[in-house]
Amino acid sequence: MTTPDLITADLVDLNLDASDKQAAVRGLAQRLVDAGRVTDLDLFLKDVAAREEQMATGLEGGIGIPHCRSAAVTAPTLAFGRSEAGIDFGAPDGPAKLIFLIAAPEGGGSDHLKVLAALARRLVRAEFKRHLLDAADAAALADYIRQEVA
Repeated sequence: MTTPDLITADLVDLNLDASDKQAAVRGLAQRLVDAGRVTDLDLFLKDVAAREEQMATGLEGGIGIPHCRSAAVTAPTLAFGRSEAGIDFGAPDGPAKLIFLIAAPEGGGSDHLKVLAALARRLVRAEFKRHLLDAADAAALADYIRQEVA
């Protein structure tokens, strides 16, 4: 799943303006639709919501990682959004400022779990999180994330 186009500049939102996790996921998912990575927004959102109902995807340290497999996904994809206000993804220490949306095709096996694990390992590093919080250029940040997760 760590293809060169796993995440691209158009899948990065450095000013994610959302009041709750549904709006945040919808905003990032719309980027996936616009990029041709998701064919049916409503089906994809339903699949993400079903996954969220199983267990919250908020991690300590201000991180949200909603993810799912869906028939609406055409290619393994990672979208990123940064929220200044923070969004509640159910983490015990509060809202997430860094949100990663992992979208995997329904028959994609466990590839999305590999990306999830790679992200989790990077997100414990202060330097990685600092870079995500400070980045000013979406293309450069997409390149950085690809290099770190590959």
